[in-house]
Amino acid sequence: MSTHAGTSADTEGDRGPWTRNDALVAVAAGAADLVGFSLGTLTEGGTLSVTAAALLMVSAMTLLARRVRPLLVLAAVLALGALVNLAAPLSPHFTLSLTIALYTVARTHRPAAVVAAAAAAAPLAAAGQSGWPLPFGWWGLAGNATAALITVTAAWVVNHRLREAAAQRLLLADRAVAEERRRIARELHDIVAHHITTMQLMAGGARANLAYDPEAAREALVTLEDSGRMALREMRQLLDVLRAGEEPEHAPPAPQPGADDLVRIITEARLAGTETEFTVDGPVRPLPPSVGLTVFRIVQEALTNTRKHAGRARAHVRLTYERDEVGVEVRDDGAGAPTPPPRPAARSGYGLIGMHERVALQGGTLEAAALTGGGFRVAARIPVPVPAPLPGAGAGEREERHG
Repeated sequence: MSTHAGTSADTEGDRGPWTRNDALVAVAAGAADLVGFSLGTLTEGGTLSVTAAALLMVSAMTLLARRVRPLLVLAAVLALGALVNLAAPLSPHFTLSLTIALYTVARTHRPAAVVAAAAAAAPLAAAGQSGWPLPFGWWGLAGNATAALITVTAAWVVNHRLREAAAQRLLLADRAVAEERRRIARELHDIVAHHITTMQLMAGGARANLAYDPEAAREALVTLEDSGRMALREMRQLLDVLRAGEEPEHAPPAPQPGADDLVRIITEARLAGTETEFTVDGPVRPLPPSVGLTVFRIVQEALTNTRKHAGRARAHVRLTYERDEVGVEVRDDGAGAPTPPPRPAARSGYGLIGMHERVALQGGTLEAAALTGGGFRVAARIPVPVPAPLPGAGAGEREERHG
């Protein structure tokens, strides 16, 4: 039973029983066998008859069907080879057409069928010669058996290499899928941890102020609604990655958050009860989207951890723009933490790992550790490529100034 599992190189893109490559192989095999037999008959003092030459070419032409009927082609080559031996008896030989036919069987069939084909090909290659099956003694049969063994071994080696290459491609694809899943998991963790924590605190604040300060309760509920809407939108953007190609997009997705959105999450942190300061140093300039998203997620995760682990602590967010990098620092005093020592362990979870991975992907560095006097500090420095000046920009500025 044919498996055809190892013949991707032969069958890729084929639409008919044979291809141009098959035709080239058949012609080359016929020409090589014709030259070999001509030289052999000349060496032994004879000439190659027209009948033998025609049989050699017909034997080679059967290779056109080797991909669809490998065993039948091998049988045809052996039968035509016997007729050639009757027309032009030579010393033991294993023709190129027979080699290709046996190689194809070894590439496409199971080991039992291949062993049987090789065992039959060794003696049948000399069929038609006087004294068959040992027209030239045991050494002739041994020569044919060696040729068949080499052919089968080469085919099996090729199949093994192809299986290893396919397994390697599958492994690389699995790794890529796993990496993409980890990335989505990090994004979902950031979104869920931040927004759900904010919504929980907003709901608690609204409940506490409902009877005494309805306006504060209303603001908390508005923030709660906005946080829920934002969480759903960001989660849907990420989950759309998993649904890509299933259905057309009717509206362009909202842009990923960046450094310009820091004011929003700092405001949410303040409304949630965390007194938060925000400082920007250096000339503000646009950041690449990936860098801006990394800065946003670092601040988001750090403030979420402050609310979760430090109680009613005070936090300070500092964003520093430098010539070729951007720095972001989130520091809290941990005043509301019941026991400061366990905080580093509490913060060494998936969120901190995600921050490290994000910064590493951007080629930056991140520090996250408890402070000696209490509190926690997260600081990152991320390189930002300096955009090259446009050609002629300097000349234009000089003309403007002189004009």
